[in-house]
Amino acid sequence: MKTIKPESMGMSSERLERISPFLQNYVDEKKLAGFVVLVARGGKTVYFETIGQADIYAGRPMQPHTIFRIFSMSKPITSAAIMMLVEEGRFHLNTPLYDFAPWFKDCKVLVEREGKMVPEPLKTEITIHHLLTHTSGLSYGFEDNHYIDLLYRDRMGKLKETNPNVPFDEYIRTLAAIPLVFQPGTAWRYSLATDVLGYIVQQASGIPFETFLGERIFEPLGMVDTGFYVPAGKIDRFSVNYTPVQGGGLEMVDDSATGNFATDGSYFSKPNAPSGGGGLVSTAPDYLRFCQMLLNQGELEGVRLLGRKTVEWMTINHLPNNGHIDDPALGFGLGFAVLIDPALYSKMGSKGLYCWGGAANTKFWIDPQEQLIGILLLQCMPDGVFPVEQDFQNLVYQAII
Repeated sequence: MKTIKPESMGMSSERLERISPFLQNYVDEKKLAGFVVLVARGGKTVYFETIGQADIYAGRPMQPHTIFRIFSMSKPITSAAIMMLVEEGRFHLNTPLYDFAPWFKDCKVLVEREGKMVPEPLKTEITIHHLLTHTSGLSYGFEDNHYIDLLYRDRMGKLKETNPNVPFDEYIRTLAAIPLVFQPGTAWRYSLATDVLGYIVQQASGIPFETFLGERIFEPLGMVDTGFYVPAGKIDRFSVNYTPVQGGGLEMVDDSATGNFATDGSYFSKPNAPSGGGGLVSTAPDYLRFCQMLLNQGELEGVRLLGRKTVEWMTINHLPNNGHIDDPALGFGLGFAVLIDPALYSKMGSKGLYCWGGAANTKFWIDPQEQLIGILLLQCMPDGVFPVEQDFQNLVYQAII
């Protein structure tokens, strides 16, 4: 990928050069294996570097086109697909979920009354807007002691264990049988909602979800290395996924030779129930093309996927009463977080910045005010162990001159 002189885009070469040595310290201290980092401003790439190893034991270095599990950076792509169908009039944001997944018609909310958990009928049906904003009442199964999350880990976990290639219908039907955490539209909770959105794309378009993404997003944008699995000819570019070891160092959680991760099966074969919330693999150059399309308000190099007003609609805070997510600086739009209070943010950024990240510490942000895109790709779980995301973002912003 061609980079241009940062000064032509109002950024300092000298200051951008602080990024690689700083991130190299993480590698030298054996905290993280390696990175691919990319910065673009005004539609031009001003910084694109590789640091460290994609596979420590094989001595395989990070490369510009190393393929990463982007996990929840899949969500904005699925959300864009949904909004393309909204633009075509296939449904509205207030369309009930049960129009496409009838199993949700009779779902219940579990509430505590007199020390007992009892089911309560829905006061309002789950809508597509609720799914896009994670206000549906669905969950993810992350909280250790929450009754609903225990059900998620039991039922959804067992489903994947017993049948890694579970059919899409069965996956969604099993999810619909678990009670909701709260009444739709009353709170924000990170969830499997975007997996359900992928199912809606499939049902509304009449073609498989992965085919829709390929034909309507990846191919038009030239995202040649993005998909739900790594083809045989690209396995040598697939990064290993690591986890920190107590006392220092790293161990492998998911190697690039087998693609196996937890109970999710292999990254080397097409899944029956592709996860719109976390199943994609991609590269830094590919994901930049998606980000640049959004920053250009729906268009890239003559290809328009979304209208200008649609992108504006997606990138404002949709939470009730201008509310926030777990981070008080961030609201939530239609598929990603939106910065509503820069003073409360843990890193530099402009009001209106929108962003999201993935479970293996992948991260992107788009700052319309500065016409700036930042992409940080690495493979280490869990996320947030080291402040690498905060370090990278601050290092990028301090280079604006």
